[in-house]
Amino acid sequence: MIGGLPATGKSTVGRAVARRFGASHLGIDTIRQSLYAFAERGTDTDALCHAVSHGLGYGVAFALAEDLHSQGQCVFAECVNSRKATRHAWAAVARRTDAQFHEVELLCSDPAEHEHRATTRTVDIPGLPLPTWQDITQRAYAPWDRPHLTLDTAGKPPEHTITELTNTLGITP
Repeated sequence: MIGGLPATGKSTVGRAVARRFGASHLGIDTIRQSLYAFAERGTDTDALCHAVSHGLGYGVAFALAEDLHSQGQCVFAECVNSRKATRHAWAAVARRTDAQFHEVELLCSDPAEHEHRATTRTVDIPGLPLPTWQDITQRAYAPWDRPHLTLDTAGKPPEHTITELTNTLGITP
C-alpha cells in the first residue's frame, strides 16, 4: 500500500511498480471518480456522493484488493490514506488473504517543490478535480502509528523512487 499527500508521486510510482512486476494497481482516485460519475447519472446523486466522500471508494478498493489477493495476485494500492482506520483496513485485507503487506508513505519534504507539483500537474483520470495547494496543506493527515517505509520524493525523478522502493522491499520480477 502506497500512501501520502496528493502530489507526492503516489500514482506515478504505484503504477510503474505494478506494471514492472505484472501486479494489479488499485488507485483510489480512479474508483472514487467512477463512483461520482455513476452518481451523476442516477437519481439519488446527493446520497451516493455523500457515501463516496465518506469512504465508499475505500470500501470498494478493499473488496477488490481482497478479491485479487485471494486469486494469488499482487496488488499495489495507492491512496492518500490519511486516516489510521484506512491503514488498519489495508493491513486487515492482507491478513485475511495471507498476502505479503508493505506500507509505504511518500512525502515531498521540499514545500516549494511540492506546491509546484500540486499546481502544475495534469489530471489523467477524466473528470477528477485535483486538490488545490491550500486543500493539500490544510488536509487532516494522521501520523502513522506503526513502522513503515518512508520515501522522500523531493529533488528526485520518479524512476529513482521506483528503484529505491523495489530495492528496499526486495521486489524482483
